[in-house]
Order: sequence, then structure tokens, then C-alpha cells
Amino acid sequence: MKTIKLLIIIAILPLLAFTTAHKYYLSVTNIEYVSEKQSVQIISRIFIDDFEALIRQRYDEDITLDASKEETQIDFYIEKYLKEKIKIKINDSIKTLVFIGKEYEDDILYCYLEIENVTAIKSFKITNQILFDLFDEQQNIVKLKINSKNKSFVLIQENDKAMLKFN
Repeated sequence: MKTIKLLIIIAILPLLAFTTAHKYYLSVTNIEYVSEKQSVQIISRIFIDDFEALIRQRYDEDITLDASKEETQIDFYIEKYLKEKIKIKINDSIKTLVFIGKEYEDDILYCYLEIENVTAIKSFKITNQILFDLFDEQQNIVKLKINSKNKSFVLIQENDKAMLKFN
């Protein structure tokens, strides 16, 4: 009986040795239209280690994303990258994102952006390619709250756009 148990353990052990925990690559972007302020407010949440790996690969291999290091260079890289990877059209017009700032909370980087002077929204289109250039498995969840309508999308490399139309 002991030999059977030993043989089973020996047979299963090599299988377990090559098993690794799967890591999920995910960002969440909340977008809300605040009509009183004529503003579209955007908050993107990205895992710090993933974003740090991207910045090191693209811009500066010595960068460390850390709340104790408030470097303007980090803000510059974050703003540059987000403006390249998030594109928004409102009423068929490409809009400029304004980078407000960032915060660190646990292992999440919060990035704050805004689109100013938006008087009305008839159509809203977003392209979100955050971290697609680093991780094939990356998924970007986009949650929209526009004109009292809530909608969520999961964007992947093969489908990186979402659109809402309002009558």
C-alpha cells in the first residue's frame, strides 16, 4: 500500500513542479460625464508593477513607481503613455486628455484625467490600449456613466474600442 502511494506521489510531483500561478493583466477605467462642470472625468486604475515594467521597457529602466519618489519625470512618462493609449472621440471629434495627476494605493496606480468644455454628448467612442504592448493577455475594463446611462466594456487587443450613442 505504501509503495502505491509513493508511486502516485512520484508520478504527480513532476506535473506540479511545472505549474505556475496565472497572473491576470487588468486595468479598470471609470469615465463619468459631469454636465454641471462640462467635464468628462476619467480615473484609470493600473497595477503598479505592470505599469512600472512598461515604463522601464519604454522610457527609463531605472524608474521606480513609489509614493515617496514624487518625480516630475514619472508624471511625464505616465501622461505621455496614457495620451498615446487612450483616445476619446465625443460627437465624432477627437478630444484632448488633460493629465490631472496620480495616486498610489496599495498595489494600484490611480491616474486622473479630464476632458474639459464638453457641453453635450451625443456619441462617445473610446480606444483603450493600455499595456497591450507589454502583455498579450491584457484586458481593459471601461465603465462609462454618461447622460444617466451606465455601460461597461471589456476591451482586449483584438477589440480595443467601445462606443455609445445617445438620441
